[in-house]
Amino acid sequence: QVQLVESGGGLVQPGGSLRLSCAASGFAFDAYAIAWFRQAPGKEREQISCMSMSEDSTFYLDSVKGRFTISRDHTKMYLQMNSLRPEDTAAYYCAADKKVATICARNEEFYDRWGQGTQVTVSS
Repeated sequence: QVQLVESGGGLVQPGGSLRLSCAASGFAFDAYAIAWFRQAPGKEREQISCMSMSEDSTFYLDSVKGRFTISRDHTKMYLQMNSLRPEDTAAYYCAADKKVATICARNEEFYDRWGQGTQVTVSS
């Protein structure tokens, strides 16, 4: 079964950290570029980070630069989130792209594998 399964979301205080994981199965994960998106209530989904298949191209949204780190191994992708802020509260989604896997695609239309989403709430 082709799927991405997320874990690691939850409630954290401002300034805290969380690590999101996304486990891939049923497809050749190594051949895909990866990305993390998030969607806050009432807002459009936005890409916060991506990494090309060979890890030589990455992107971070300005608001998360220096706080979030994307990484991967052969079967999982990760998002380490430090110094969390209330405005980071959102549903977070992992995604994988094979169409243009050699680059870090910014447009979500390239991503054809999606996780189910995990909620991150930053609040005191």
